[in-house]
Amino acid sequence: MSAIIRLTREEDIAALPAIERSSGEAFRVIPGLAWIADDNGQSPEGHLHFLRSGTSWVATDEQNRLLGFLNAEVYGQEFHIWQLAVRHHHQRRGCGTALIREVIASAKARKLFAITLTTFRNVPWNMPFYQSLGFQTLRVDQLDDRLIALLRKEVEHGLPETKRCAMRLVLGHPPVNGDTIS
Repeated sequence: MSAIIRLTREEDIAALPAIERSSGEAFRVIPGLAWIADDNGQSPEGHLHFLRSGTSWVATDEQNRLLGFLNAEVYGQEFHIWQLAVRHHHQRRGCGTALIREVIASAKARKLFAITLTTFRNVPWNMPFYQSLGFQTLRVDQLDDRLIALLRKEVEHGLPETKRCAMRLVLGHPPVNGDTIS
């Protein structure tokens, strides 16, 4: 199955929380993380913020049915991926990969230095998935202040610190005009 990737439209927003909940169903089989399947997820207002920023994409099928989404945000010379979610019964069919490739293309078009994200270390569709797309897991001494603060906030919200990591995909465009990458 080939997913069609496009920017999120306002009429898509109402369906995105259901996609996020469906995506979370995969966590039910992981001891200690099953609660993620019942998490409320991002609000429609949060999705609207990314839409207005031009950093929200959806994956659809040929009939324009929504299969997944990705939200990101620009920080300095980097994109940060906040959320990648694909309906549970459409996972492992290329939707997530297609969404990531779209974000990579958008970041390159914007001449950004890198893409960052935080994720679970030992969940097959998390860190190993992103590594297969070229992302590198960052050591503690490689984290900038933004990523340190983000990982701390995740722990405050109940995510287990030892199971989380930050990752970066360097795109080869160095920061310009003295800008930092965080």
